[in-house]
Amino acid sequence: MFYSKNLKKFKNLHHCFFSRNEGFSTGIYASLNCGKSSKDNKKNVLNNLNFISNSIGLESKNLILMNQTHSNNVITINESNKFDNLVSSDAIITQLKNTALGVLTADCVPVILYDSKNEIIGCIHAGWKGSQTGIIENTIDEFKKINSNNEIIASVGPCIGKNSYEVGKDFYEFFLNISSNNKRFFFVIKNKHYFDIRSYVNHKLHINGVKTIDNVDFDTFLNTDNFFSYRRSKKLNEPDYGRCISTICLKN
Repeated sequence: MFYSKNLKKFKNLHHCFFSRNEGFSTGIYASLNCGKSSKDNKKNVLNNLNFISNSIGLESKNLILMNQTHSNNVITINESNKFDNLVSSDAIITQLKNTALGVLTADCVPVILYDSKNEIIGCIHAGWKGSQTGIIENTIDEFKKINSNNEIIASVGPCIGKNSYEVGKDFYEFFLNISSNNKRFFFVIKNKHYFDIRSYVNHKLHINGVKTIDNVDFDTFLNTDNFFSYRRSKKLNEPDYGRCISTICLKN
């Protein structure tokens, strides 16, 4: 379990970037796989999600997950939709107490947010596509719709590291065609291009008005003991991969 140094200061807040450990799954999913869409034994996944809920002190029905599709869709969770099964979005926010928001990742960037002035929480699934098409901007906008006088704190969790994220030249040129300033998020070694998605997400948060940002800085690709990794699974020719969960919850 890993925590934000900034968010730990708030006693009304429970948050965690969970590792892959202390769960019920076996094999390539060992052990805390929280991905309902994985090919893992469904009972094991549900037991893992129950473990997460219990660690927060909630019933499992109060842990809200998303059907993540690398979109820029944001949904506000309220009394009318909080029990919907897997809302289709890549970010969710809420003001509800004792309702945990969860984001699943396996190399993509989990971001958790807290507006300390208005007691609004949120989480973002920030892959390269969602980040480029506006998932971060859209999430901040949803916070502002509730109250534009805010003080948003963000924590950027474990994700694939810049030295592990090799991309094609066409990927690199795509980002440079959007803005030549994006060159700062890439480096080239022996004609191979690498993308620093953590820095890109931090930059997006900053230019959208988030002044307080910390990073739980682990490379999910390299840190095999603690994190699942889509890219590592592909490299090992594994048939599937697990997902880690990051959560945030407002407590009474």
